[in-house]
Formats: sequence, C-alpha cells, structure tokens
Amino acid sequence: MSIVGIVLAAGAGRRFGRPKALVEYQGERFVDRAVRLLRDGGCDSVLVVAGAAPLTVDGATVVDNPGWDEGMGSSVRVGLTAASAADAVVLVPVDTPFLGPDAVQRLISAYRDGASVVAATYRGTRGHPVLIAAQHWDAVRAGARGDVGARAFLAANPALITPVACDDTGRPDDVDTPDALR
Repeated sequence: MSIVGIVLAAGAGRRFGRPKALVEYQGERFVDRAVRLLRDGGCDSVLVVAGAAPLTVDGATVVDNPGWDEGMGSSVRVGLTAASAADAVVLVPVDTPFLGPDAVQRLISAYRDGASVVAATYRGTRGHPVLIAAQHWDAVRAGARGDVGARAFLAANPALITPVACDDTGRPDDVDTPDALR
C-alpha cells in the first residue's frame, strides 16, 4: 500500500503577514517540519502543494497550485491529483508545527488494519492529520472548495471516520498569527 503525505503549503498567510510555509520555528521552516513529520511518520513519499511562495524542499516533490488564491480546497484537489498513483494520502496543513510523527504512524497503522478514513483526535476532538484512502478522493474533491479542504467530506461522512487518539503525540494547534507561534 502506497501512502503519500501531502503538505498543504500554498497560502499567502495573510493573517500571519507572510506565507506560513516560510515561517521558522526552532530554526526550521514550517514546510520542512511538515515534510519531516510525514517522512518520520511512515509516508512512502511526500508532496508539498505550493502557491503564494515558490518553494524548494528537500525530501519532497513540490507541486505548484496556480489557483492557490482560491483557498485550501484548490490545494487539496491539486495534491490528490498529484498523488493519483497512491493508495492513500495523509493530509497536513503547513501551519501545524507542533504535531508529532507518532500521530502519522497511528493513522497509517489504522489504515493498514482496514480503515479507509482515519483522523487524529486530541481530547476527543478531531484534528490533524487525516488519512484518506483513494476510494474517497472523488468525494473529497467534490467538497474541497474555497477555504474548505477535506472538512466537507469528513462532516458528510462521520460513519467512515476511524478516530485515533493522538493526545500524547504533539499538539494540533494551527498557527495563524505571530502571537500564536509565541
């Protein structure tokens, strides 16, 4: 089973004041942290969906999203198209630098045990990352519009979701502003 990690890193980071993919935390860009998260977590390969800022990323294939300004939905669609040969993808937004690779490993383990949609949970609430098997990608694409990525698909299909507790693997916090990073 081929599992591709997809880093959604195309946004301009308007609230942050610059593209979040380029923001550094502990001496490492957010985009590099996300790629390392997916690699260390067990993904066979990693794609980075770029847009507002041109990116070069070691250990990943960068895919350009010319419609990045349409929102995260366009990046999800571009990423799924680029991963078309995979059996499943693990989606992670670039602005979640506190996630740990154990969360990715747990999602992949649940997928290998037969789950087709797996979501990390923190204190019982769904968070990032999310794994989605290829059989669901058409439905994900259909709902991925504007600033909504896979959320519409997940909300419409709660019975498909296998929740996996990841409380002890890191924090799912999105970093939307410089103050949030502090």
